[in-house]
Amino acid sequence: MNKEILMPITVKERIQSIDVIRGLAILGIFLVNLPSFYAPMLYLDPEKWWSGSLNQGTNQFIDIFAQASFYTLFSFLFGFGMVIFKERAIAKGYSYYRLITRRLLVLLIIGCIHAFLIWHGDILISYAIVGAIMILFHKAKPVTLLIWSLLLIFIPSVLISGLMILASLVAPEVAIYPYDELLAAKLVEVYSSGSFAEITLQRIEDWYYINNLANGFFLILTLLPMFLLGAFIAKSKWFENTNEHLKKIRVLWLISLVIGLPTKLAPYLFGKNLGTDYIQDTIGGPATAILYATSIVLLVRLPIWNKILSPLAAVGRLSMSNYLFQSFICTLIFYSYGLGFYNKMQPFTGTLLAVGIFIVQIFLSKLWIKRFRYGPVEWLWRTLTYGQKVQIKK
Repeated sequence: MNKEILMPITVKERIQSIDVIRGLAILGIFLVNLPSFYAPMLYLDPEKWWSGSLNQGTNQFIDIFAQASFYTLFSFLFGFGMVIFKERAIAKGYSYYRLITRRLLVLLIIGCIHAFLIWHGDILISYAIVGAIMILFHKAKPVTLLIWSLLLIFIPSVLISGLMILASLVAPEVAIYPYDELLAAKLVEVYSSGSFAEITLQRIEDWYYINNLANGFFLILTLLPMFLLGAFIAKSKWFENTNEHLKKIRVLWLISLVIGLPTKLAPYLFGKNLGTDYIQDTIGGPATAILYATSIVLLVRLPIWNKILSPLAAVGRLSMSNYLFQSFICTLIFYSYGLGFYNKMQPFTGTLLAVGIFIVQIFLSKLWIKRFRYGPVEWLWRTLTYGQKVQIKK
């Protein structure tokens, strides 16, 4: 069979709402990530580290509306994209296994460079690993993907959070958060005054603290169902044929609202402990992620909202480049080999900084896509995946 040249998706083939969702996810991820650039978030208690109602209110706002909602939203989009990638590869006569293996391997390498040389909080390595697991489901029917997704979201979350709540009631001295002031002080010293080599060693240590085998299992348990749910939506064509599936999208929006809002508020309604926090993240996070996605799909159908949200699409088209740009610019601002503002920022001013940098990213993204088809990192990723140089200039 003659193969057509497999090129990346064109502007005309893109789904506007998906690019807008990607752009929103990049903003939300940045709001959550930024404190980890300027403070030892892995080991500190935010309520004790920063004082003032403005800072505490900022932390609570991000906790309710952003924490665990946007990296799961991006996971949803990744699963969605894997289905689109497969459909296009097969339609052009290419081997899906060969291309997806190469695609995930390149993503893994980019993630390793990001995690160990720029910032420890990388999510790309996890996406590459979960993407490899997703290959097992690539022939699954939409309903199978949906069932597996819901089972993986609700059953472990209910069981684990129940055990955590029980532990908090029976042995509160055991079920405590692993805050460590000594380690927090060490991070402040290394990132604010250490050499690049010292910071790199600390980065690797911090990355392993997050991604050790135990934590890695829970991370996969969080990401995989969202990959599956995104694949379900892609195979069902809900976001491509919006008018045809409008009623289903509205029902999904309502369900995600009814589930997402109470579970995100659980620590504030029923008391903050490991169990309510776990419910907030593992059920509330995915539910609000779907709430945001379906809200955008419904809103972009309206001309006025399509115009308002369109700047997000520019960022979304360069999503990986913008994600990595945020890490690069923030480490230069906060680490000792840059401006050295580590531990000199507070949540409220940090959030304003994040919004300011994101506005600059919108401006730069618009300028870029006027001249180029793809972002620089997207171009590299696609070129290495397809094994041929992809035309980047328009």
